[in-house]
Amino acid sequence: MTERTELEKMLAGELYDASDRELAGMRERARDLCRLLNASPEADGDRRRSLFISLFGSGGETVNVQPPFFCDYGVHVFLGRKVFFNFNCVILDVCRVTIGDYSMFGPAVQIYTAVHPMEAEARRGREFGRPVTVGSDVWVGGGAILCPGVTVGSRSVIGAGSVVTRDIPEGVFAAGNPCRVIRRVEP
Repeated sequence: MTERTELEKMLAGELYDASDRELAGMRERARDLCRLLNASPEADGDRRRSLFISLFGSGGETVNVQPPFFCDYGVHVFLGRKVFFNFNCVILDVCRVTIGDYSMFGPAVQIYTAVHPMEAEARRGREFGRPVTVGSDVWVGGGAILCPGVTVGSRSVIGAGSVVTRDIPEGVFAAGNPCRVIRRVEP
């Protein structure tokens, strides 16, 4: 039986060593692509489109990103059609991030899949992750944070500055820290 790679452990949500050479190379690639994107002129749409296609696991063909934008790996981000990220968004994609069609993210939204163990000694060399899923037609207000392992249902709205620590159902307005459902929204 062969031992699993650190990448395989990471994607499975198990403890893994983030200093692994393969993972470091993948992060370096993503950071280089983000640097090129963030330095690209607004008028160079073809160059940006090529960078989006190279960076994301899927959806780069139709995504709209306002730089600056940052992510850990990029290839673990799977986007539906016409997803929009406003300025200064961050995705820590040590696990899969899935975002449905026509979802929009305000400025400075952060999506985290990375988790560190609560025990100090375990934190010294290992971490793990939990996937994040965002449905279709979701609007996440500026400065919101989506924590590891959460799902936001389709057609929901997350208020600006909210910290989403638990799943949010479909078709609701939710806000606060921690984020909670405020009311239903019309379809």
